[in-house]
Amino acid sequence: MVPHLTTALNGPLLELERRFLTAMPTIEHWFRSQWQEHAVPIYASVDLRNSGFKLAPVDTNLFPGGFNNLNPEFLPLCVLAMQSAVEKICPDARAVLLIPENHTRNMFYLQNVAQIVTILKQAGMLVRVGSLLPDVTQPVEIALPNGNALKLEPLVRRGNRLGLEGFDPCVVLLNNDLSAGVPDILKNLEQAVFPPLEAGWSTRLKSKHFTAYDQVATNFAELLEIDPWLINPYFATCRQVNFQERIGEECLAVQVDDVLNKIRVKYAEYGVKSDPFVIVKADAGTYGMGIMTVKDASEITALNRRQRNKMAVVKDGMAVSDVLVQEGVYTFENINLAVAEPVVYMIDRFVVGGFYRVHTSRGIDENLNAPGMHFVPLAFESGCSLPNPDGAPDDTPNRFYAYGVVARLALLAASLELEGMQS
Repeated sequence: MVPHLTTALNGPLLELERRFLTAMPTIEHWFRSQWQEHAVPIYASVDLRNSGFKLAPVDTNLFPGGFNNLNPEFLPLCVLAMQSAVEKICPDARAVLLIPENHTRNMFYLQNVAQIVTILKQAGMLVRVGSLLPDVTQPVEIALPNGNALKLEPLVRRGNRLGLEGFDPCVVLLNNDLSAGVPDILKNLEQAVFPPLEAGWSTRLKSKHFTAYDQVATNFAELLEIDPWLINPYFATCRQVNFQERIGEECLAVQVDDVLNKIRVKYAEYGVKSDPFVIVKADAGTYGMGIMTVKDASEITALNRRQRNKMAVVKDGMAVSDVLVQEGVYTFENINLAVAEPVVYMIDRFVVGGFYRVHTSRGIDENLNAPGMHFVPLAFESGCSLPNPDGAPDDTPNRFYAYGVVARLALLAASLELEGMQS
């Protein structure tokens, strides 16, 4: 079952998809040239919002945690993409140490880790999983709901090499976003570490990513002769915000008003009748924490204590001081009358699948990455990167081609972002 848009497929988005299909050879050639110039992240996932008049990324995760939610039929594609990634970053790699998050009770996440292990093994790697948890002092085997098991082992550092007892890997693969900072045990390793430590949320900022994305989207829009706004959300930032002490409220209110006014101009240009909104969220971090929908700047100064406390802290108890004000993009996709948004997964430069994030109690203008969400695997009938050039723009494979194009633009932005961190 492949979900479809419930709204009429017309207007700017349909025209955008027509441009994508017509320009497919140009687009693919452009991407190939970009990957010759820029090193691609080893993997990533991109949250997209499809409003019927706009298709844009709203978040890019460099430590994706939902490989278990992909359609199982796409495991071979994941394996081939991982082989390509490993061959480029470490041609002699035979052994990989995978370091996950410290969520030993989150079975959904652990099944994701197990799926990454499966992908690596089928790509020809020796794989073992090392835990950053201090109480993992000996191997621990965790039974998973699907009948499989995952073994976690204590990390062992010898000089500048990290491994396990009897295991000296050539590559360290992180599936831990380092929100609480980089542990000493990971610093100054002589082995290749992917993603790089700089990609962790202790140093990475979403605003830096969307600054890079703005550059990518502008260049791509010039290539296709389209309005970059159709694939690019406006954004602004405020620094040194303290929600609990009400510091920075004035900055936030000004930036919210400014972004809303920019959206109103575009809505008027394209005849969009919906009310504009913004998403105010922490400039670093994930797991859908520290996020709220705002339709008027006055809502910022009217936050009650409970709302301020909710916005003040993100994952691992990290305090919020840098805040992103991002153009809200409606999602008019749904599954069984529940609001949904596509999430596209990539390994190396290849789209390897995705899923719909679905939430039965959230609205079309709200963040769906919240407790109560569930996932429906996308059955990419012809793959995100393989359109049917003879079909209508709203044919299922073509819709997913559009998803894949925009997701790869975000992936390219992540490449530029990481280059800026490491320069």
